[in-house]
Amino acid sequence: MSKRYRDSHSSADQILLLPPSLHDWLPDGHAAYFVLDTVEQLDLSTIERLIQAKDPRGERPYSPAMMVALLFYAYMNGVFSSRRIARRCLEDVAFRVISGNHQPAYSTINAFRRTHLEALSAMFVQVLRLCEAAGLVQAPHVHQDGTKIQASASKHKAMSYDRMKKEEARLKAEINELLDKAEEADAEEDARLGKDKDGSEGVVDEIKRRESRRDWIRKAKAALEAEAKKARASKLRENAQGLRERADIEENAAEAKRKRTRADRSEAQADDLDPELEPEPDAPPDRLPKHRVKTEPDGTPKPKAQRNFTDPDSRIMKDGRGAFMQSYNGQIAVDEDSRVIVASELSNQAPDQEYLEPVLAKTTANLGRTPETWTGDAGYFSEANVDVCEQAGCTPYLAPGRQRRQWPPPDTVEGAPPDDLDSKERMRWQLRTREGRERMRRRKFTVEPVFGIIKEAMGFKRFLLRGMDKVRAEWNLVCIAYNLRTLHSAQR
Repeated sequence: MSKRYRDSHSSADQILLLPPSLHDWLPDGHAAYFVLDTVEQLDLSTIERLIQAKDPRGERPYSPAMMVALLFYAYMNGVFSSRRIARRCLEDVAFRVISGNHQPAYSTINAFRRTHLEALSAMFVQVLRLCEAAGLVQAPHVHQDGTKIQASASKHKAMSYDRMKKEEARLKAEINELLDKAEEADAEEDARLGKDKDGSEGVVDEIKRRESRRDWIRKAKAALEAEAKKARASKLRENAQGLRERADIEENAAEAKRKRTRADRSEAQADDLDPELEPEPDAPPDRLPKHRVKTEPDGTPKPKAQRNFTDPDSRIMKDGRGAFMQSYNGQIAVDEDSRVIVASELSNQAPDQEYLEPVLAKTTANLGRTPETWTGDAGYFSEANVDVCEQAGCTPYLAPGRQRRQWPPPDTVEGAPPDDLDSKERMRWQLRTREGRERMRRRKFTVEPVFGIIKEAMGFKRFLLRGMDKVRAEWNLVCIAYNLRTLHSAQR
């Protein structure tokens, strides 16, 4: 007797007698249901207001809650492209459950993300509150680290200021040479074919191609020069402010007068470089500093100063493996116990040292309290950063240098460091205490694995968007997706 199969016909040919329920398509506790339930708890009023402000005529928009849930679930599962998200809404059961069996076009998904990117980014704190409500975020001990993430641009599309000048001169010479050849060819063809014939189309095309490239280089060169002037003017104004502050506390009247004279000279030079610069509003304390173009004293860019044609805000940086790529520097602060990201930021400056203070300020604002301890690697150590942490009321554990294995290991010390130690020696003392050893030991499997999950498990290794503000918001969206993954794992 032969085996009987479950279905006598192909399941694809079967007709359903009753309407299917989307809740029958996935098992209980699936991440799709979790995301839908989570989005119901979020405040979407900012997105709602933008949608309702549009002309009510025309095609009805998709539900904001559905679109937000679709983006969150897609990012949680490493699907970042709007085309891939749209395809999943056709082929993937979980995506069809999220979308309510609708199939929004990729252009609709992309337009929603682009229009509401800032509102989506601002939901980071709301998701963090849900993690706190679930008991995940106590955050007495916070670890900070950064990673280089590739921009949506190639490093081969970047050009140094020195090469821009050489390329502009070379193209100018080639265009002049081609123009001379075109005139010679015209004269020869007039004599051979008559004045009504034209055989110089190929030369004209070559001239247009070189002129187009020269114009691109000129625009990039002018933008780099303008950026360099602003950077130099800003630096001179900072120097002038510092000189005035030192002059105010200077006891020697002659020396104080010299400092004020130098400050006046610096401000005058800054006004000459950038006379139309309006005073910028004070940057938020939690906003990371930007890269400044390196300049000569006269405000021109240094020969090696670069600008990318595709994404001018990105910079060439060295990643953890020593390779150079066009990148941004993504920063996170992570709760030691739960590995929840409690603050995220991004900038285009490669060194990490200046990022401690703004990330600490943002963490304090997000949590409503200052962490008890703050841990970072050697890239964050400076005397100023040690003071920032201590003044904020948290104990810093910042490696004064690269930690290398020593044998035998240094002895553990007890108590507060001696008063006669400088900041570097005081920090070395703190790292040799039991608490310091524990903080640095736990750092290796607290903050660094978060980047591993984001880059490998979630597959986020390259930004889709371009420009500092858009890329910063996209980084926040990725960190939201990571926290949702962590929250879902904790509730299973």
